[in-house]
Amino acid sequence: MKSEVGHSKGLQHSLKQRHMTMIALGGVIGAGLFVGSGVVIKSAGPAAVLSFLLTGGLVVLVMRMLGEMAVAMPGVGAFYEFARTAWSDRPALGDLAGFLTGWMYWYFWVIVVALEAVAGADLVRYWLPDVPSWMISLGLLVTLTLTNLISVKSFGEFEFWFASIKVAAIVVFLFLGGLYICGLWPNATIGITNLTAHGGFMPNGIVPVLTGAVAATGFYFGAEIVTVAAAETAEPERAVAKATNSVITRVLFFYVGSVLLVVCLVPWNSTGMATPYVSALNAIGIPAAAQIMNAIVLTAVLSALNSGLYASSRMLFALTRRGDAPQGLAKLSRNGVPVRAILLGTLFGYAAVVMSYVSPDTVFAFLVNSYGTVAIFVYVSIAVSQLRLRARLERENPGCLRVKMWAYPYLTWVAIVGMLAIVVAMAFIPDQRTPLLLGIVSLGILLAVYGLRGLWRGKSELAPVLPEAPAFRKL
Repeated sequence: MKSEVGHSKGLQHSLKQRHMTMIALGGVIGAGLFVGSGVVIKSAGPAAVLSFLLTGGLVVLVMRMLGEMAVAMPGVGAFYEFARTAWSDRPALGDLAGFLTGWMYWYFWVIVVALEAVAGADLVRYWLPDVPSWMISLGLLVTLTLTNLISVKSFGEFEFWFASIKVAAIVVFLFLGGLYICGLWPNATIGITNLTAHGGFMPNGIVPVLTGAVAATGFYFGAEIVTVAAAETAEPERAVAKATNSVITRVLFFYVGSVLLVVCLVPWNSTGMATPYVSALNAIGIPAAAQIMNAIVLTAVLSALNSGLYASSRMLFALTRRGDAPQGLAKLSRNGVPVRAILLGTLFGYAAVVMSYVSPDTVFAFLVNSYGTVAIFVYVSIAVSQLRLRARLERENPGCLRVKMWAYPYLTWVAIVGMLAIVVAMAFIPDQRTPLLLGIVSLGILLAVYGLRGLWRGKSELAPVLPEAPAFRKL
């Protein structure tokens, strides 16, 4: 089928409202919550709850900004287009902002694909220890690549059920843990002594709490997929508005609530914090806790892998529309699926998996240590785009602002300053200096590639995705 590059032209409107809500929630609840939260807790103690609260607050603000822009300007590529349009009064800067935002987002997700394939292999080997890890990684990648290649509907169905399992697991955990600490569980006693019994609520001071907030940033990344997926729904404005509101009202409840229960159930300085949720279930007395959590974490990994293939391919498809990626990657199948964009993400992902075995301390370490910083750069770009676009929309087409950012522009500035503070803080945190440096190196590489894009760039075939108003048509 001929390549297509119009406003969602060729992409099938196959994602349903129930898909969108669960995609948004599933994007937030990843393996980082189930496993990575233990690292933050071991460093900050029970005050890790504050780390997740601080970072979660920033993510909620970013999601509200995305909701505002996506409802006002629905289209393929979402915040890639927002970054370009925000600087349309300075075309050269707009081209650069869009290019960097789109490719940084693509880079983030293809690295996630590789990391989740490696993590998934380790989880599967819990049950199949004799099967080589590389073979399991390949099997997981091929399976979910086929899911994405079939149709967007198959992606939506898989992600719906993956996300449903994760959300259900968190809800059940919150319910059981709540019963236990309230003394309503058999043989349980009322008490939250673990919050202060081992050196106090903040045993290591405020610095590890702030450090934990930096580390937790990457755990929340993923909710923004809903604005990318909106182009493949029949009613993008309604889908985005409802899905972003779902994230905003639930993200802090799931993350902060479950982490609070973990630190109430398990001493923060115990060896059990290496597997926080398994240890918490053991404390409650749930049989086969390790088996249950291994299955749940595997579901989270598969969900992230599925989402990574989807998000990276759609962003790459969007990049082709402006000549920021080779036009050949825009080719669609009969089902409206960008086949080549999906396959490129799969190939890059598996090449990274190979590097995890061939060069774990150099190439793979570079990828792992750089992608988190790149994610923060993307969020900063989103916030700056909203800051500029909101002012223009209020002047030229206020009727399209059906979802509005709270307390604009003050909370937008709070989010920007907060995210820049995270970047600056990384320079003063020994464990975060390498990720910061490598993230900057990755940004430098993309700047170099930007200078070479003339090698593949053709004439743009797409008009800017903007609200219908005379003042915007000229852009």
